[in-house]
Amino acid sequence: MSAPEPTTPTAPAPSTGDVLTSAVEIARAAAVEVAGAADEVAEHLGASREASSDDLGEVLTHTFAAALPGYVGWHWAVTVARVPGEEHVTVDEVVLLPGDAALLAPAWVPWHERVRPGDLSVGDVLPVTEDDPRLVPAYLADDDAAADPAGMVVAQEIGIGRERVLSLEGRREALARWRTGEWGPTAPIARHAPGTCGDCAFLMPLAGSVRLELGVCANEFAPADGHVVTTDHGCGAHSEANLVTADTTEIQLTPLYNTDTYDSL
Repeated sequence: MSAPEPTTPTAPAPSTGDVLTSAVEIARAAAVEVAGAADEVAEHLGASREASSDDLGEVLTHTFAAALPGYVGWHWAVTVARVPGEEHVTVDEVVLLPGDAALLAPAWVPWHERVRPGDLSVGDVLPVTEDDPRLVPAYLADDDAAADPAGMVVAQEIGIGRERVLSLEGRREALARWRTGEWGPTAPIARHAPGTCGDCAFLMPLAGSVRLELGVCANEFAPADGHVVTTDHGCGAHSEANLVTADTTEIQLTPLYNTDTYDSL
């Protein structure tokens, strides 16, 4: 009998973890494909193991520095996996993620929170939201305009009224905004006025619950002409302002006749 031929020892098959760890170039190629340019995927930063299971195998994420303009501190994250029983590494996903020191865009703010007074221009449309607290359905609140007899006649003839009206909160907001504005009591011109708009004949009071607090100036010579003013606003064009004429009569300190001599009668 001949002696058995010696067998050559074989190296053990690499484990799934070793295969995934060494799949750096596979992960880089996937990142370059998503980035669209090889120079936008920089050096390999490392790999981190994800949760694994017996059915799905092990999952590993390779990280590459991002070299995209404007993406300082960002990195490419390429997740690879190997299904049990398969020889090839599978790329699960490629994403661009921000790091701890990454530059991030500010949080998105809805348009109705970004718009400011004065932004509306010709042709623009500024719709209100359904839950605008400044407005309430007309059937839930008294319409201030209903106190105007002329408005009541028109509404009755047409058979309809306004769908929504200002809520109490909406009226309060408007009053607070106007009181601190150019036509309120804190304006410099109001502090030096001879009287307030509340007792000026040129004030046209607004209708409704704000009648005692707001009105429209109808004096063409006043700075507030055509503007809504508070009743405690004022200016120098007040209807009851009177000019006090200064007495310019010169006081004669010497007699108007000569008393040095006298006539004998």
